[in-house]
Amino acid sequence: MTIDLTESFKAYDVRGIVGETITADSVRAVGAAFVDVLDLSGKQVLVGGDMRPSSGEFIQAFSEGATRRGAHVTDLGLISTDMLYFASGQLQAPGVVFTASHNPAQYNGMKMSRAGAVPLSAETGLSEIRDAAQVYLRSGDIPAAGTPGSADAADMLADYAAYLRSLVDLSGIRKLKVVVDAANGMAGKTTPAVLGDAVLPALPLEIVPLYFELDGTFPNHPANPLEPENLRDLQRAVVEHGADIGLAFDGDADRCFVIDERGEPVSPSAVTALVARREIARAQASGEHQPVIIHNLITSKAVPELVERAGGRAVQTRVGHSYIKAVMAEESAVFGGEHSAHYYFRDFFNADTGMLAAMHVLAALGEQDRGLGELAAEYSPYAASGEINSEVEDKAAAMEQVVDAFADREVEVSRLDGVTVSAADGSWWFNLRPSNTEPYLRFNGEGRTEELMSAVRDEVLQLVRSA
Repeated sequence: MTIDLTESFKAYDVRGIVGETITADSVRAVGAAFVDVLDLSGKQVLVGGDMRPSSGEFIQAFSEGATRRGAHVTDLGLISTDMLYFASGQLQAPGVVFTASHNPAQYNGMKMSRAGAVPLSAETGLSEIRDAAQVYLRSGDIPAAGTPGSADAADMLADYAAYLRSLVDLSGIRKLKVVVDAANGMAGKTTPAVLGDAVLPALPLEIVPLYFELDGTFPNHPANPLEPENLRDLQRAVVEHGADIGLAFDGDADRCFVIDERGEPVSPSAVTALVARREIARAQASGEHQPVIIHNLITSKAVPELVERAGGRAVQTRVGHSYIKAVMAEESAVFGGEHSAHYYFRDFFNADTGMLAAMHVLAALGEQDRGLGELAAEYSPYAASGEINSEVEDKAAAMEQVVDAFADREVEVSRLDGVTVSAADGSWWFNLRPSNTEPYLRFNGEGRTEELMSAVRDEVLQLVRSA
């Protein structure tokens, strides 16, 4: 039975269950289609993967399909997702990384980019690749190109580490004790290279490692730091070790969550605001007028407010890395942040990298004497709900039911991504949007006070779950 690729191709990446919706045969067909659709015969294509058990097999299969269609494939081996973006930017070559990010062990997938780390989404080539691969799968044959391709290998870890260190200088900060939870994901490889002394001179950082062993079965806890229970080991370790900060990475290490010295999570919106202030100041120092900062529509109101105060210009976009990267390029934005802890940098080819965001937080903390909790409080003036998922059969109907319930109040409604309802007096807002990757309707809300946020949250969730 031929696999239906529509089951694994999402809005801006590919994710499926190994052996069911993603197989070596389907990956081989995608490798061939990638070369065809992007006209890469005779050109370099980068491929790498995370530590999931199937990644090695899929790298091989993709390479077979791509070289059969005439591409010259460079195998980057075990990489984080932001290492692919770095290699794609530095080498000006398109590529793919095999990863399912924070999904459980039975999943794998692909994140693809054009040369220069330009993202591929359903609207910019991913659908065409899916359709071309589906033709190859149905025919059972991938014709050989007139000129055969080739394969070689490269290790980009040292160059990646050196490049990140060139963007944020940590050599002069005060000594910090840092607990890092790699969740058995790729941060177990990248952290020693970037923050430790595995390939470069030591920094004034004492790294306390948690779960650095690469293991795609995730034996300790899921590699999804967005879920509070997956932060508990890190929170406990930060307090037990008397550490200054904790860092939690997801499976492919493109997202980073931050824990303060008390074991309390620092909101990704607060991290966005902190990094935005630093990047605005740096851009202004080089003569740039009103640097642009991108934020998605579920980040805190504190982000655009701080950006404007700092002399920047805030631009709101919908959720999703391919969308934000496109706006980053259009606006020549210096930095962008999402409340899901994806952080994007112009100096990193408009791509997202959790490690670079972590380095900015370490720099801000190490350049002054206050604890991270006090520092982060400056950037968290509002009460936030966090993301709350509801499994709803008819998501569109549920959203309309909520809009109708608020229709007689003084509110503003936006449909940029799902639906956002904001109080006219600015005292609260909430967003409901369907997930692109999971069967959920997602709620995010914020209020001037905890009581106000809680009241709005409870009312909306009751409406959603009774729809």
